[in-house]
Amino acid sequence: MFVGKTMMKAAGTLAMLLALGTAGAAQAAGDAAAGEQVFKRCAACHTVEAGKNKVGPTLFGVVGRAAGSVDGYSYSPAVKAAAAKGLVWSEETLTAYLQNPRKYLDDYAGDASLANKMPFMLPDAQQRADVVAYLKSLGGK
Repeated sequence: MFVGKTMMKAAGTLAMLLALGTAGAAQAAGDAAAGEQVFKRCAACHTVEAGKNKVGPTLFGVVGRAAGSVDGYSYSPAVKAAAAKGLVWSEETLTAYLQNPRKYLDDYAGDASLANKMPFMLPDAQQRADVVAYLKSLGGK
């Protein structure tokens, strides 16, 4: 009898965790068209044209690119430190970075005293997923 109740509790817990995981995965799926609209807020500082930097570096081909590697752009000390530790902009790292760029770089570089140029945050998980899907659609590795 005890084993039966334990098994039922375990099965219920597993079902709940699977449901939560599926819901999170569904929310994390990005829509490139929606991301293009959200990106308009980023366009004041970033371009998606290859080789053209603004206040921020071009984001053309950013997915799969090593952090701090756009020619002709002067990166912040925080990005340089993260790059030295091997940061590569993947869908996962971009998503985490966009939630809170300063905190992400502080944590990655292990040094909260380093300056970062990007104050903009995207707290909405779906908007982050959409922007990353848009950036990925532009090319990259």
